[in-house]
Amino acid sequence: WSQVVSEAEKIVGYPTSFMSLRCLLSDELSNIAMQVRKLVGTKHPLLDTARGFVYDSRNNLQMRGLVVLLISKAAGPSTAELSFQHDMVSGIYSSQRSLAEITELIHTAFLVHRGIVNIGELKSCDGPLKDMQFGNKMAVLSGDFLLANACTSLAQLQNTKVVELISSAIGDLVQGIYYENSKSSEENCLTDDIGISRWKEQVFLRHSALLAKSCQAAMELAKHSAEIQDMAFQYGKHMSMSHKLHSDLQPFVKETSSDAMAFSLNSAPAILHQEFCGREAWLKQIRELQEAIKAGKGVTSAIDLCRCHGNRALAALERFPPSEARDALANIVYAVTRFP
Repeated sequence: WSQVVSEAEKIVGYPTSFMSLRCLLSDELSNIAMQVRKLVGTKHPLLDTARGFVYDSRNNLQMRGLVVLLISKAAGPSTAELSFQHDMVSGIYSSQRSLAEITELIHTAFLVHRGIVNIGELKSCDGPLKDMQFGNKMAVLSGDFLLANACTSLAQLQNTKVVELISSAIGDLVQGIYYENSKSSEENCLTDDIGISRWKEQVFLRHSALLAKSCQAAMELAKHSAEIQDMAFQYGKHMSMSHKLHSDLQPFVKETSSDAMAFSLNSAPAILHQEFCGREAWLKQIRELQEAIKAGKGVTSAIDLCRCHGNRALAALERFPPSEARDALANIVYAVTRFP
């Protein structure tokens, strides 16, 4: 995966880890970073979030922006008469690069917002109460600051349809996260009996809508046809669904002798396993769930579903002309649909 991302970054012209550099170097965000340092020594999740932006290449935090840049380059210039054709660098318009940055800012803002802790559930080892309350305030204000920057940049694109698309993606994110939090206060508590179709709807809202609509918006900025816009949307949707399924499957397919990786009862293998064995049997197996899922059909079905979404993303790519960027987008799909 890291090699795929590295090769893709060469194609779009610069490392996407610098995508939000203008925002990160602003005086306002530098001041936020100084305030976050006060949380050192506590277990506030905002610290881990901030640390991840700097050090954690495993999670490829800039993946969404990279895909927007790649799909922009894969589509190439539009046949429409554009007054800004001269504005293209490395096959990508400056407005499309701005959109990639906006996409990353929105994603980052929601990551920061999700670092808010429930004060009522804190333990003494988590840190002093006043520090944890301060951390919550910083999570809210920092996330709002990033989101405000994204919205300002979005308005500067001066494209009503793009504003509508990205605004609706923000709404989807809020709806998905609200649904997730309203159903459970803890990630791994037993949730309502939902099937895989409902799971797909929720995952689209939380994980796919922003990328899918950003890919479509990138095509709109270059005035590509409605068909190309739809294909870009389909690629973004199905690639991100594959990415989420790939992530859900890791605790069940990784061959490791260490302690079992943590997994969510709302992950695809767990949901599919529940459908195969029935709700009552599922409740009986809850204490030994991971081994039960490994032995059942949930894992293989989730792998099949991951590859199905991957194939649909690849099918959408067929509508784009052959290029290095198209190959890189295909390689991203291959990376998240490959299992040991």
